[in-house]
Amino acid sequence: MTYKGYTGSVEFHAEDEVFFGKIAGIRDLVSFEGDTVVKLKKAFKDAVEDYIETCRILKKYPDKAYKGSLNVRIKPCVHRMAAARSAALNLSLNQFV
Repeated sequence: MTYKGYTGSVEFHAEDEVFFGKIAGIRDLVSFEGDTVVKLKKAFKDAVEDYIETCRILKKYPDKAYKGSLNVRIKPCVHRMAAARSAALNLSLNQFV
């Protein structure tokens, strides 16, 4: 789910028969839940709104800082194929990825 640029995860707890999730890409842990899809979506939007407002009041930046680098572990054969494909497209491996 997405709302105002924020993404929420969605999982289902069978025993409690409830959907739940958390807002991704923020510095804090903000969760939400609902026993129907409609309630889950509303709880997600309410959680985003509350988080934005809380950050505004506390004068803090809500999003995580990203450096722009990402280390990924892949099988050597996949690495080889990606390197070959990026060379064929005249791209660096980073540009290709």
